[in-house]
Amino acid sequence: MKTAPSNFDDLRGGLTAHDAKTLVVAAAHDLHTLEAVYAAARELPMKYILVGNREKILSISSGLGIAPEMGAIEDCGGDDECARKSVSLVRDGYGDVLMKGILDSGTLLKAVLDKDMGIRDSGVMSHIATLQVPAYHKLILVTDAGMITDPSLEQKADIVRNAVAFCRLLNLKKPKIAAISASESINKKFPETVDAAELQAMCTRGELGDCLLEGPLSFDIAISSESAKSKGFESVISGNSDILLVPNISVGNVLAKGLLFWGNAKMAGCVVGAKAPIVLVSRIASAEEKLLSIMICLCAGNN
Repeated sequence: MKTAPSNFDDLRGGLTAHDAKTLVVAAAHDLHTLEAVYAAARELPMKYILVGNREKILSISSGLGIAPEMGAIEDCGGDDECARKSVSLVRDGYGDVLMKGILDSGTLLKAVLDKDMGIRDSGVMSHIATLQVPAYHKLILVTDAGMITDPSLEQKADIVRNAVAFCRLLNLKKPKIAAISASESINKKFPETVDAAELQAMCTRGELGDCLLEGPLSFDIAISSESAKSKGFESVISGNSDILLVPNISVGNVLAKGLLFWGNAKMAGCVVGAKAPIVLVSRIASAEEKLLSIMICLCAGNN
């Protein structure tokens, strides 16, 4: 990918056959999961390894009119075994991206985080929701919207570092990050505003990677330069933010889902901070969201 993408079509166009990666699917014996994987395989340059009950995988695949690739199925029993096997395939270099199938997220993450056999990297693991919003001029990231419930200042710093590294893989250099809160004023009654100001100082000192972070910023100032002008607030990134750093998982979850359901946005989710990107979507996620999540994780695993 030579230039920063402004939409999901740009991301799709940045993937070439030369860059094909392998997706490892934990507990793949599920109709919705296989539909998403096969749809992605039709549209994207990728390979896959389906870990799970072989007979069920073959039966479901047959019903979809698809014959899995030769050698693409790893026969496994229960959820724990599926999770451990899938993680081991990624750890040993047979796969580049990990995906949750029909098993609990906690079961998969337990295998990922295993001290001896997992694929945890240094720092924290965090979730990045990438959104294409019709009312905004480029892709915008929301983090953390799915992993860390109430991050400390140190964890927020790691979340920022994860997001900056993720942006670099998408060829987005020096991303503009808004540490959002209900107000752009520092108020000790709202600890997230104090954290945001400290994160801005850390960014200035070069402790968060190659990025530009401002905070605290209210949501309207972060996404609208007109709002900043109306409030007489000086901001370098207002109206041009690449990343919205949220104070906690509740804010991130509501914001991302609000944009998805009421803002007609398209969304892709990716868990970062491990040694490979992780597709961790809900079963109620739309087919498009699953496809886009696979795609963005392939892009993130492309370097």
